[in-house]
Amino acid sequence: MNVQVIARPDGTPLWFSRAIPGRTDDLTSARAHGIVQACLTRQILVLADRAYQGAGATFRTPY
Repeated sequence: MNVQVIARPDGTPLWFSRAIPGRTDDLTSARAHGIVQACLTRQILVLADRAYQGAGATFRTPY
């Protein structure tokens, strides 16, 4: 299963998505739940793993 989580920098969870099939990649899931658009609209800096490369200007990924 794929579950998206939004957490504070200290790791405290703020929100969990509903579970969707695990074959759904992370970026597709984040877009489907409106996470990407909400963060871009509000200009929220997001620290994410490589799966989120190409999400948008406020998403920071390694490499």
